[in-house]
Amino acid sequence: MTERKRTPWVVGVSGASGTPYAASVIRGLLAAGEPVDLVVSRASRLTLLDETGIAFRDAHWRDDLAEWLARGADGKPGTFAVPALDDVRYWGAGDLAAGPSSGSYPVKGMLIVPASTACVAGVALGLSKDLLQRVASVTLKERRRLVVAVRETPLNGQTLKHLVALDEAGAIVLPASPAFYAGATHIQDLVDFVAGRVLDAAGVPHGLYRRWEGELGSARPRD
Repeated sequence: MTERKRTPWVVGVSGASGTPYAASVIRGLLAAGEPVDLVVSRASRLTLLDETGIAFRDAHWRDDLAEWLARGADGKPGTFAVPALDDVRYWGAGDLAAGPSSGSYPVKGMLIVPASTACVAGVALGLSKDLLQRVASVTLKERRRLVVAVRETPLNGQTLKHLVALDEAGAIVLPASPAFYAGATHIQDLVDFVAGRVLDAAGVPHGLYRRWEGELGSARPRD
């Protein structure tokens, strides 16, 4: 019997605020049975430490990722059961010889969540200054799906030009803008809405939010 080839989604985490978005996306991918290759930028480690208190370390990435995925969007530990991490592969941000840095390495695509404006600029300009940007460039040149969940407000003209350039290159620009029609009652609901839209853009099934069905007020609790 031929062994199934592992074809992961690359999840890139940049330094923008919004590490709970990344955690929700990773949980959603693993729940759907999708393998994950993870790239955590150096800047994002500072954001993760600030937002969760977790110091993400290369040598202990599995333990640190497990702690991260268990936290809710409000920072409460133990909110979620830790998913099996057997099908997660971690690549250091400075490892430009990593598997996903080559177009011959099989992946389904890349999800950058959250994406900072610095990350957006680097990818739009093709700088490849770290592994995250390099993988994004490879994803575009190989015509694979690239979802960029930009998390910044307001946006200046230069960033808007970079986002247009990414759109023209084939990326899906997905602002981290939570909606309220799904009946959110907790910050986690708002985070999961954005993460769910990222997974929608990737074509990955999930149950992270209540979908619009054309009935006004359907998300409000009934008396």
